[in-house]
Amino acid sequence: MTSGTSGSGGTETSGSGDIARTLELLWDTGRRPSRGPKPTLTLDRIVEAAVQVADAEGLEGLSMRRVAAELGTGTMSLYRYVPGKGELLDLMLDRVQRPSGNPADLGDGGWRAALEALARATLALYRRHPWLLHVNQSRPILGPSALDGMEKVLTLIRPMGLSDPELVSAIIMIDGYVVGAARTQLYQLEAERRTGLTDAEFWQAQVPTLEKAMASGRYPVMASLSEDTFGPDFDHFEFGLQRILDGLEVLVEQRRAGDPDTSQA
Repeated sequence: MTSGTSGSGGTETSGSGDIARTLELLWDTGRRPSRGPKPTLTLDRIVEAAVQVADAEGLEGLSMRRVAAELGTGTMSLYRYVPGKGELLDLMLDRVQRPSGNPADLGDGGWRAALEALARATLALYRRHPWLLHVNQSRPILGPSALDGMEKVLTLIRPMGLSDPELVSAIIMIDGYVVGAARTQLYQLEAERRTGLTDAEFWQAQVPTLEKAMASGRYPVMASLSEDTFGPDFDHFEFGLQRILDGLEVLVEQRRAGDPDTSQA
């Protein structure tokens, strides 16, 4: 489950199609033709093919024509099932957010384990589907997958004892942190692909200049840092995630102790 936002820089925007029709497709509430030839496609196949195209070629490669080619059919055949690319994108977003059916994937039942598992699962989701980071989801169309995921997480974190808006805010906080980390990782991969330089090669090229700068005495604090400060072995994602959870744990304990200063009017 993700409430992700990629900001105004997103190349696509969720909810940009016919909202009513998208909801019918997501929740399977539209009419089904009772006569006519048996359909050769299914909406499920179309959405799956669209996800595969976006995974391989990015959103810039996604079009109704390209999805039709992936399925080996004519473009017009797709319009019997989905009105256009805007609605298709919302169906794709809901598809990739399908929560795991394994309860263990959300931790051991405690709220902290649930949020921790949510963060890692969301990061893995963005790694599997990098195109998600290029979709502005500030106004998502809520389908069954998104709501199923939210229901599972809220069930596990409700014992935190926070207000309902605060519970949702905790999820938004985790998601925002993960989006930032995932975007940084994606940009690093894109930079390597476009320049042909690995991350190590890029920084190594700057070593002579940086060594002179450190020896100048202008940056005494930076010059005193240990050699492994910027090394690849430190897990910045995990460190940040644990500090966020530590902060939430302090708040939870304060609420349980009845500290009035932590309550919002």
